[in-house]
Amino acid sequence: MAFQKVTEIIKEGPSYAYLTDLASAQLGGRVLYATDDFFAEKENLLKAGRGIFITDKYTDRGKWMDGWESRRKRTPGHDWAVIQLATPGKIMGFDIDTNFFLGNHPPYASVEAVYFNDADPVKDWNDIEWKVILAKSPLDAGSRNFYECDGNEIYTHVRLHIYPDGGVARFRVYGVVYKNWDIVSQDQAVDLAAAVHGGKALACNDMFFSDMGNLVMPNRGANMGDGWETKRNRTLGNRDWVILKVAIPGTVERIIVDTCHFKGNYPDSCSIEACLSNDDQAVIDGKVQWQTLLPVQKLSADTEHEYIKEIVENKGYSHVRLNIFPDGGISRLRIFGKKIV
Repeated sequence: MAFQKVTEIIKEGPSYAYLTDLASAQLGGRVLYATDDFFAEKENLLKAGRGIFITDKYTDRGKWMDGWESRRKRTPGHDWAVIQLATPGKIMGFDIDTNFFLGNHPPYASVEAVYFNDADPVKDWNDIEWKVILAKSPLDAGSRNFYECDGNEIYTHVRLHIYPDGGVARFRVYGVVYKNWDIVSQDQAVDLAAAVHGGKALACNDMFFSDMGNLVMPNRGANMGDGWETKRNRTLGNRDWVILKVAIPGTVERIIVDTCHFKGNYPDSCSIEACLSNDDQAVIDGKVQWQTLLPVQKLSADTEHEYIKEIVENKGYSHVRLNIFPDGGISRLRIFGKKIV
């Protein structure tokens, strides 16, 4: 079957906003501390989406807001929150999103960062030698506020400062996952495609209902929206596809295709191809030789499908292409194997 051209996807924001969100709660990021979250919980900062607004929803403390919101400060100082990144990484930029925070957004924000081997002993976050990676910068109300971060250091924690108080809907920390592969034995099998290891979805022909990046997230999907789902296609013999770059080139020993929560909309079948390339764009453009890794397999609804003996090649690969026939949803794709470098 001829390679299908990538469907153009309309994107918003700078190029670094399509890197991994290192702070994402879905990936494993956590808000460890906030000076004040009287109106809206600090944990909302790292949730998926931009946040919603419900006109008539109130709590016993005031208007319900989908974000982190501190009370109006009547004393000197400002509010801040400490976030543990899901994985160590090189930070390339931020999105400080004030969506729906209009009369109550902070006028300014800044970001500091630090690397910890072990943060458990920390008693006072003010005693840490933080490094400023975003100077005090203006924020617009109800907006995605993008700021670039220039540096090569690896960090594990960040501290978001807001001046003096107010609400932020979401906080994104975009960057590149760092994993020390030197301590991973060549005999140790790992999920090479996992986002926490540095795997990433690069391109697909369709993601109408949900994002391709969900395929490599930790855990099983939380619901039907937590997966990759294409629209219904009426073209005879249609194939939808997604290309993943694995964290490190490796041999493949076990594959899991999980249709968790997809019941009336799972694909009829799937196949997987693979290639070895150091050029992502050539892979996306189809200028590589794809090899069959997993021949066409029938799929079932809401099922974790494991393949071992069905794998027909065991060479070293850098990218995989999951094909689904004719369309539908896949929750997770796991590519277990061993590094070759």
